[in-house]
Amino acid sequence: MTTYDSDLLQVLNARGYVHQTTDAERLDALAARQTVPGYIGFDATAPSLHVGSLVQIMMLRRLQQTGHKPIVVMGGGTTKIGDPSGKDESRKMLTSADIDDNIAGIRKVFERLLTFGDGETDAVMVNNDEWLSELGYIELLRDVGPHFTVNRMLTFDSVKLRLDREQPLTFLEFNYMILQAYDFLELARRYDCRLQMGGSDQWGNIVNGMELGRRMEQRELFGLTTPLLTTADGSKMGKTASGAVWLNEEQLPSYDFWQYWRNVDDRDVGRFLRLFTDLPLDEVAKLESPEGNEINAAKSVLADEVTALVRGREAAQLARESAHATFAGGGMGEDLPTLMIPEEGMRIGAALTQLGFTASNGEAKRKLAEGAVKLHGDIITDPGFVIVLRDDKETRLSLGKKKHAIIRAG
Repeated sequence: MTTYDSDLLQVLNARGYVHQTTDAERLDALAARQTVPGYIGFDATAPSLHVGSLVQIMMLRRLQQTGHKPIVVMGGGTTKIGDPSGKDESRKMLTSADIDDNIAGIRKVFERLLTFGDGETDAVMVNNDEWLSELGYIELLRDVGPHFTVNRMLTFDSVKLRLDREQPLTFLEFNYMILQAYDFLELARRYDCRLQMGGSDQWGNIVNGMELGRRMEQRELFGLTTPLLTTADGSKMGKTASGAVWLNEEQLPSYDFWQYWRNVDDRDVGRFLRLFTDLPLDEVAKLESPEGNEINAAKSVLADEVTALVRGREAAQLARESAHATFAGGGMGEDLPTLMIPEEGMRIGAALTQLGFTASNGEAKRKLAEGAVKLHGDIITDPGFVIVLRDDKETRLSLGKKKHAIIRAG
């Protein structure tokens, strides 16, 4: 196992964040002797990030925990273009007002996980629209353009995959990698930023930025990427049959967020405890080697710790208590997702779909036919069944053993 002198690389390596580094030895030496400002960029395409972004946010947290300065770069400028990495088609164009609203929503989770301020290791959040929108087109072409060749840009996975699938790649999107590289240079100028981190799909973009800094201003910059994050069964992190696992409460109730972590594959528990919690590694080692039913206790610890970090300790406690009331006591926890239905009632399939338990009314019908749907503990198979609340002000709707909601009269 590689040994490092700096707390930064020791922690990142021991907890499983490191996939590639551009010059680990020199970065380690730099981090051992001085504060290193480092950044990760996040595009503002929605009012919340989802679980797939959490490993990047946690890397910024580790950066701060080990005595360095996190820079959160919100892509107010690059979101206007859209990152083609991993995309089969162009993103919907957002207005400046949409982007600003999304940034305001995204900031909430960073304020829980990072300490912002004016100190040497305090985090800062910046919007790359500040400098990208000020660039003149001719200026960019003249000063930055000569450092990029189309030959090399065509070899990037984000471009090759789109072209191989014969999906259109607009000239607008083709410029994304140039602007991301320019971000690194501008952050180096403004904050003496020395390090860019990101997922493994960003390796080429990160190297571009390093080389641009070296060619234009002889700056020594570094890059570090995390492994591609998938679950043990090979599926993409943060995606479920019901949709994305959002980090913000407004997009996903804390109960559902807690349940996502409680229901992870047994094989992922140790890895996720290292990546997504602050638990000491010796404690993680004990939790990831359980016997018998103890694995469920380890999953509950994972759910508690991640939910407490992202949503707050009170939200984690409420979610846990709701889960206990639902599964152990057969009751209805306060933190379950809630659906208000009209006085005349609602078809049960429509209720399942509105809650996100099923993706369509067709899927709801299949689940009903399979006997997977219960209303207040009774199996319902009739797709024409209408939920009507008269004497009872609320009831519980369940799909399988893991999805539960409270139905209330509107």
